[in-house]
Amino acid sequence: MANNITQWKPCVTINSQQTRFSTYREVVRNMKLLLERSNDNEVSVSRSIRGEWGEWFETWRRVNGKPTIVKQGWM
Repeated sequence: MANNITQWKPCVTINSQQTRFSTYREVVRNMKLLLERSNDNEVSVSRSIRGEWGEWFETWRRVNGKPTIVKQGWM
């Protein structure tokens, strides 16, 4: 059972619209499609990391045709 303070569902932001996914694995699995929907070829992901406090963010872009994390860190 997830603790609401430390664990929450991943949130993806594309074109200023937010979408929640059940798991981070589902986000990664759908990243090609998410990048195709993006107008600026950029997808932002915010999520919790198990055993850690705070919010982790990632910025994904297509690099040489492959979805890649180009920026990440704690918020």
